[in-house]
Formats: sequence, C-alpha cells, structure tokens
Amino acid sequence: MIKKLAGSIRQYKAASILTPVFMLGEVALECVIPLVMKNLIDTMETADSIRPTLIYGGILLALAFASLACGMLSGHFAAIASTGFARNLRKDMYHKIQDFSFANIDKFSTAGLVTRLTVDVSNVQNAFMMLIRMAVRAPLMLIFSVVMTITVSPKLSIIFAVLVPLLAVAMFLLIRSVYPIYRKAFKRYDRFNESIEENVRGMRVVKAYVREDYEKEKFDKESNALRKIFTKSDGILMISTPLMQLAVFTAVLLIASLGSLLIVNTFGGFTIVNGVEIAQFGELSIGGLSSLITYTMQILFSLMMFAMVITMITMSLESARRITEVLEEKSTIVSPENAVKEVESGEIEFDAVGFKYSETAEREALSNIKLKIPSGSTVGIIGGTGSGKTSLVQLIPRLYDVTSGSVKVGGRDVREYDVETLRDAVAMVLQKNTLFSGTVKENMRWGNENATDEEIVYACKLAQADDFVSAMPDGYETHIEQGGANVSGGQKQRLCIARAILKNPKVLILDDSTSAVDTHTDAKLRAAFREGLKDTTKIIIAQRTASVEDADEIIVLDDGKISAVGTHDELLKTSEIYREVYESQNRQGGQDNE
Repeated sequence: MIKKLAGSIRQYKAASILTPVFMLGEVALECVIPLVMKNLIDTMETADSIRPTLIYGGILLALAFASLACGMLSGHFAAIASTGFARNLRKDMYHKIQDFSFANIDKFSTAGLVTRLTVDVSNVQNAFMMLIRMAVRAPLMLIFSVVMTITVSPKLSIIFAVLVPLLAVAMFLLIRSVYPIYRKAFKRYDRFNESIEENVRGMRVVKAYVREDYEKEKFDKESNALRKIFTKSDGILMISTPLMQLAVFTAVLLIASLGSLLIVNTFGGFTIVNGVEIAQFGELSIGGLSSLITYTMQILFSLMMFAMVITMITMSLESARRITEVLEEKSTIVSPENAVKEVESGEIEFDAVGFKYSETAEREALSNIKLKIPSGSTVGIIGGTGSGKTSLVQLIPRLYDVTSGSVKVGGRDVREYDVETLRDAVAMVLQKNTLFSGTVKENMRWGNENATDEEIVYACKLAQADDFVSAMPDGYETHIEQGGANVSGGQKQRLCIARAILKNPKVLILDDSTSAVDTHTDAKLRAAFREGLKDTTKIIIAQRTASVEDADEIIVLDDGKISAVGTHDELLKTSEIYREVYESQNRQGGQDNE
C-alpha cells in the first residue's frame, strides 16, 4: 500500500526529502539550546566578568535564529510536498477511474469514488505532511532529549526509561482499538455522500412531492450516525492527551524533587577564587536541573506531537487503503495485444450470448442470445421493463463483457478490437442523456472534436434539433447549463442524438432516447436516418411500437431471452407480446383522440 501511494510523489521527491532534513536541523539546534543554557547559568555563578555571559548569549541567539530558519524551510517544503502529493494522487485516481469499465464503477459506486477523491485524499495529504515533518520531529526530539538527559544526569534519566515504554504500550492499545471504528466511519461517509448526491440530483422530484422534511430526516440520520462514530473514536484517542500530560508532569515533579535532593546531597560548599565566592556542585548543578526540566518539557511536546501523528495516521490508514483499492483495481475491459484498429462494417452478430452483471449473480440478465444484424439495416428492440434491452446493446461497444458466447462487430469478436477504436465506431445514446455546461457547439464536439460548423448543423438537422437551436438567442453559441437544465427533455434527447451522429459511426444505438419526443418528430427522425445514415447500422430501443414499426427487423425480448424476431406485420401475427403492446398503445391512442 505504501509503495503504491509513494508512486504519486514523483516530482515532489526533493521537497519530501528536504522537509525532514531541515526538521532534523531544527530539532538538533533546539536540543543544543538547553545545554548552552546550562553552561550559561553555571558560568554566571562562577565567572568574574560579563564577557562569558555575552558569549553564551550570542551563541543562544544564533542557535535560535538558525532553528527558526530550519523550521520555516521545513514547513515551506512540507506544504509543497503534501499538496503536490495530493494533486498527483487525485490525478492518478481520476485517470484510473476514466479507464474503468461499468463493472468496475458498479463495484465502487459513484458516491464511494467521490469520497475517495475528496475526503480520503485530504486525510492522506494531512498524514503525509505529518509523516515528513512531525513524525520526524517527534521521535528525534524524544531521542535527542532523552540522550541529553543521560548526558546531564544518568541517574535521573532512569525516570524516562520507565515512563516512555509505558506510554508507548498505552498508545499501541489505543490505536488498535480505534482503527476498526474508522473503517466503519468511511463506509458511512460513502452512504452520506450517496444520500446528498441523490437528493441534489432529484431536487425537482423532492419538491414536486413535498418531501423536503423526509430528505432532511434522512440527512440528519446519516449525519448523526457519522457524529456518533467519530465521537466514539475521538473519545478513545483523547485519552492519550491526559495520559501523556500525567506521565510528563509526573516526570517534572520527580526530576524537580529528586534533582533538588541530588544537588543538596552532593553540594561541595563554597570556595574563594580571586576574592569571589564560588559554589562547588557535585553530581548536578542548578543549571543542570534547569536543563533537565527544559528537556522534560521537550519530551512532553514531542510525545504530544507523536500522539497527534498517530491519530492522523490511524485515521488516514483506512483512507489510504481505500485509495489503494482504486489505484490497484484493474479494468475488467482492456484492449488485447495486437488489437484490431479498424472496424470494417456495422454488421453485428450475437453467438449464443449469456451475460450476468456479476460473477455471484444467481441468474443471467441475458440468456442464449443468437442474432445477426446486417450492416446498414435498422433494427428495433422492444420488450417490458427488465427484459434485458439495455443489457443487450451495452455488449456491442463492450461496455460490459459477455459471460458466455461472443459478440461480433464487422465480423470480429469485440474483444479483439482496440477498445477506443470499437467505441469510436459504435455511437450510443443512453437512456439517461447528459449534456455538459458549455455552448451547443462545445457539446456537439464531444462527438467529434474536429467537427466543422457545417457538420454540426447537418447532424442537428438529421436529429431534428436545428430548428429549435437556430431559434435560441445565440443559436449554436447558446450556453447550455450543467446537465442541460435550460432545455427540455425532448430537446436534450435530440442534441444527444446529433452528438452521436457527429461520430459518423458504423453502428448507432438509440437506447429509448426518443421517449420524450412527440410521435411526429419521432417519425421525422426515422425518415432522416433512412436518408442520411444509409450505411450505418441503426438499433432503436423503444417503448412505443410506432418508433420501430418501419424497422427492417424487430426483436422482442422477454426475461433476457429473444421471444420473437420479424417485421412489424409478421410480429402482429406471430408474437403475442408484441401484439398486446401494439393493441394497448393504439387503444390508448384512440381514447386520447376522442
């Protein structure tokens, strides 16, 4: 996991190395300062002039400024390294997600991926800054301070030899108890984000059904669940602060009392030197006691910092694991070696195809599909909800891979093609049409980024979109709001169809993408396709029989199996399902006209 995440540091390695280097310098200087203070205090008691005091004072001032400079440089490089690391991490994850198949995205969920790109990356970024800065400072300060206490007074340093291991064991037990709680917390984060995303996307439905109070309750429930989890984890981790304060202040009390006794018991009296009375200290001087107390406080702060680092790392471990899951996930759909780079025609063949959305699924979404569609023909697909219509067409551009059998396009198994080549040759307008913020032209060029203005207009004319686009205030330069909020459902569908036509595909799939279009415009669309897309294989999934009745062939699906295949007239005679749908729709239409 660490090796995988470390790969995202890249160009920020220098900053990541310089941060602990300067931190090492800061810690070393801060640990030398109390020793100089000890010498200063002892010198003030024995010196017969102010000169040594001024020398030691100058040294202290120089050490303080040097320590400040090292600290500032360490902080500067830490900021560069951590923010750069987070940037690369988000970039690597985002690029990885772009290569995911639908099966990979189904595994993580949209809300889970958003949480990983935001909350988890921020946690890892903060932990990384702690690691290269505070995680270096805390143990070094602890080690240096303990070593210096041994140098000043080996006897009193035994106090730290007892306290530090006890604190280390206590911290280990705290971390082990809190880590499982954080694992639960991030699963809750996914559900929390999912709830927000669902509410924002369905805001119009929420308001239409006056369900704001219900959504607020649902939000409060998830938010409260998160609060309880973090209250529990933080409550456990907060024990570390009073525990460390108790240990260190106990150490200060012991050092002050035992140190005073040591000074008194080993005091050698006073001597006269050059007419000046000078104290003769034994094992410990007043300056030594002062430095010991300073080192004790440094140990306190280093332990406090260490607790903060451990807390942040504990929280980020689960985030790091979740990020690594995304980075290590291998797309279920990849281009093979020596992949075919050209699709010769729009001929499609399903050879005994079986398909399940997951390996653990109990039943197949599609079963024993045998079908051959000639290049340039128009094929309609009809069937009830859940009959497998969308599942069927998603196998053509290899959005999913078949579980058994094979799907061929242009006479070659789709798994033999370069994925990008195949999807360039197969344009698909999905059930959920999406437009992006930008002008009409910018949205159209998603289909072909090099399309000319004339090609855009022609595609819009075929899709019956030119009339309403031309009537817009700025025509093709009109700004489309995010998600196409400023156009109607039928207009959005026609723009998405025009975008697909711009790809000049071998196969054009319309997955119920004319449902919001009136029957008159639907008929004009089909007529335009017959004239303008003669060489393109057209597959139309529809709920209305009127949308497919003039197709060369109509496929009736039922429960993941092909129930019947034929023309409109043939199916009216041979397919009970098709006949029932046709009669119910025409009967309803007759009632509406009365």
